[in-house]
Amino acid sequence: MILAGDIGGTKCALALVHEENLRSPAAEHTFHSRDYGGLEDVVGSFLSTAGAGGQITRACFGIAGPIVDGSSHTPNLPWTITTQGLRMTLGMNAVKLINDLEATGHGVSLLRPDELLTLNEGASPPYGNAAIIAAGTGLGEAILHWAGDRHSPVASEGGHADFAPRNESEIELLKYLINRFGHVSYERVLSGPGLFNIYSFLRDSGYAKEEQWLSDLLKQSDPSAVVSEAGLAGKSELCVRALEMFVSIYGAEAGNLALKAMAVAGIYVGGGIAPKISEKLRSGGFMQAFTDKSRLSPLLEKIPVRIIQNPNTALYGAAKAASLM
Repeated sequence: MILAGDIGGTKCALALVHEENLRSPAAEHTFHSRDYGGLEDVVGSFLSTAGAGGQITRACFGIAGPIVDGSSHTPNLPWTITTQGLRMTLGMNAVKLINDLEATGHGVSLLRPDELLTLNEGASPPYGNAAIIAAGTGLGEAILHWAGDRHSPVASEGGHADFAPRNESEIELLKYLINRFGHVSYERVLSGPGLFNIYSFLRDSGYAKEEQWLSDLLKQSDPSAVVSEAGLAGKSELCVRALEMFVSIYGAEAGNLALKAMAVAGIYVGGGIAPKISEKLRSGGFMQAFTDKSRLSPLLEKIPVRIIQNPNTALYGAAKAASLM
């Protein structure tokens, strides 16, 4: 029996999985991350109701944050997660921490074709490197290194690299965010909070007036979700423009990742946001920015780009990583 976890800034998904069927958990539950003081508490709560604690032989957790020497200080949670602490909680040594995008990379190989939505069919061979970019609570990136017969996931913290504006509007956005945050990473723009940062920039720079109904709704609900939903529905000029800007920057950074990884076998767009705004991602702005790389545009045009639609991909991947231990 494997204990697998997908540990994010918003939620933690845990599952007990039999090794012979990694996609069919024997038990599964999702927890609100901020309701707990640490991952050990989440694991303890899960096992107290799921049972089977004594049957677990291996455990792997995909963590939304850098893993260094078996430890992670999560950037979007006030947690320190260690393999040693989890080994004590579980009473066994076979415990592994990996980056959540590394887990997603393992999980991609377990997906069915109907769980991927194609943005660009591409014309590249299936062998060669691939990569994953995933905007959600934060921004994750990973490389799938081609090992000759399979893809081997390699963790990255590329989402925290410096945001690089491409036009006058994005230059003004960068200036606005520098005044608020100092250092401006891609995560400050390409994430749930990042979408609201773009909206705030447009509102505060006078792009359009914020309607009263929208102002009231932003105070009552998750601002990023409000902006996304209003933008998709075309209810607000500000929200429509914010979503368009978000999608364009998303495509540009996906293209940057493709170049850095030489991801000729494909780019996978994961995370919680992409499936919700797939209509906008398919409208053309994402791929236009993805391929807008001057002399390297022909290379980018041949790269397959697909949206991961199964929200359990990282959870499957953590289980697969555990099975390889």
